[in-house]
Amino acid sequence: MTREPEFRQWEYLTITQDARTGLVVALGGGVEAAGILQRHGFLNASPPPNPSHCLPHVMPADQRRHRATVASHALMSAGHSVYLAPALNALATPDAHRQAVVRYLVQLGQRASQASSCEEMAAVLTEIAEPEQGLLPLLRDIVVRSTLTWSRQSEAAGQDGDTADRLADATDTLADAAHDILRARNHAARTSPPPAPAAPAPAAGSAPSRPHRR
Repeated sequence: MTREPEFRQWEYLTITQDARTGLVVALGGGVEAAGILQRHGFLNASPPPNPSHCLPHVMPADQRRHRATVASHALMSAGHSVYLAPALNALATPDAHRQAVVRYLVQLGQRASQASSCEEMAAVLTEIAEPEQGLLPLLRDIVVRSTLTWSRQSEAAGQDGDTADRLADATDTLADAAHDILRARNHAARTSPPPAPAAPAPAAGSAPSRPHRR
């Protein structure tokens, strides 16, 4: 009977960022992995059987990403299996979600330029100002959240609330803009397409031509 290979979890490493503390931590690994991590700036946080390391929290964020990336490649070069959280990968390509948003906005602008009917124009304006999923209402929601966060932080720091007040004014401006665009959408949706031009009537007294005989 063939024996299954032994699996020792501590030989596998995970390098990630703790959601609660923000610490960049490396979980797992043996003595060799611990040496590699420590050579790349990681500090010993807990010994086996559940070994863990972390980068100093005072280290700048960009430097922590760089250290985590370099350490992960050093570990893999030494034969270790490593999972590096995508947010810590300094070699990662730009955010694909942001690129998708930019492409969508460019395509929406093209649709607005090429709209050939009131119906097509109304569809574009709907995507901009629809109350639930429109671009402007979603953008306003982001500014509202930013206003609340800024207000809490400035209050905790004993600062004045002028910036939070200006952000609050911006949310009102966005709401008014969405309302105006929605009214334009409704008007476009109610507008009937112009009737097709009628065929010209034959001139009075004209008779149909007869074919020539040979």
